[in-house]
Amino acid sequence: MSEERHHHLFHHKKDEEMSADADNSAYVEQTTADYGGEDKYEKARKEEKHHKHLEEEGELGTTAAGAFALYEKHESKKDPEHAHRHKIEEEIAAAAAVGGGGFVFHEHHEKKEDKKEEEEAQGKKHHHLF
Repeated sequence: MSEERHHHLFHHKKDEEMSADADNSAYVEQTTADYGGEDKYEKARKEEKHHKHLEEEGELGTTAAGAFALYEKHESKKDPEHAHRHKIEEEIAAAAAVGGGGFVFHEHHEKKEDKKEEEEAQGKKHHHLF
C-alpha cells in the first residue's frame, strides 16, 4: 500500500488536494468583519449594519429565553410531581435570558461606536459644548 488514505467523516480528499488547499489558505483571527478594499465610510456602515442584526437576533433570543422561563414557572406550579425539574429549567432559562441581555447591550454599544466611526469618516464632527 504505497498510497495512504485518511478517512474522515465528511471530507474525502487525496493528499495532494489537501496539501494544495492548506498552502492557499491561512487562518487569520479578526475581531471585525473584513469587507475588502472599501473606503472607511462603507466599512463602518457595513459593520454598523452587522452589529444591528446581531443586536436584533440577541433581542429575539432573550425574549425566547424569558418566555421559556415563564413557561417553566407555570409548569412547576401545574405539575407538582416534577416541580423541582421545572424550577431548575426555569433558572437555566432565566440565566440564558440575562446572558442574552448582556449580549444585546454589548452589540448596541458596538453599533454606536461604528455609527460614530461612520460619521467621522463622512466628515461630520461632534462638538461637545457642555
